[in-house]
Amino acid sequence: MNPQFAELDYRKTRLGELILQRRQVLALDGAEAYEVKLNGEYLMSSLFYVAEAELARLGLGALQGTDWDVVVGGLGLGYTAAAALDFPQVARLVVVEALEPVIDWHRRGLVPNGRKLTDDPRCAYLNADFFALARGAGFDPEQPGRRWDAVLLDIDHTPSQLLNPAHADFYSVDGLRRLKGFLKPWGVFAMWSNDEPDAAFLESLRAVFGNAEGRVCAFDNPLTGVPSANGLYLARAPETAPP
Repeated sequence: MNPQFAELDYRKTRLGELILQRRQVLALDGAEAYEVKLNGEYLMSSLFYVAEAELARLGLGALQGTDWDVVVGGLGLGYTAAAALDFPQVARLVVVEALEPVIDWHRRGLVPNGRKLTDDPRCAYLNADFFALARGAGFDPEQPGRRWDAVLLDIDHTPSQLLNPAHADFYSVDGLRRLKGFLKPWGVFAMWSNDEPDAAFLESLRAVFGNAEGRVCAFDNPLTGVPSANGLYLARAPETAPP
């Protein structure tokens, strides 16, 4: 057995073969990395999570008041949800994840944020398709139509590079309008993207929310030694702002 590498879990899912692995990165003096692969392609790594955490800070940083109800679409390695829980104003956090094994990794403490999320009574996992819920009655099966202070989304690579073609309608004006219906007055929608913000998607956001902004989140890439960047989107309807 190679002590520098361990396959922590392997599952066959409806999206294909899902693997969680841990390895020591020799180029980084043996730094430990947790990685998720789907059908042989890397989905995420614990070496790169700055933008995922910044998604929560950007989205929740735009809120006022307290006792926030928050939805995170996509669990991944838990960095967005963990950053959201750092806000004491969060009263309830529902993390929607389509792949049950990913939830299981957190409950079993196999990933870095597992215990933080699982042991926090404010946090609940929902094994469901985020996009199907957005088309239907929303993100609380026990309270259809429930509204939220913020929805933070990190599932697809970009608004046009999708893990599943069935997600495409969400990124349309009609799909975004449905999502807006699940937000409280002055609620916020924020989203991560692997690429820098896309002008066409920003226009769709503005058509629905009235205003939207895109930000570039740059971070040091420990493997290449040069900065990398992801994109973040933030939208909120100004007409619903509190007096």
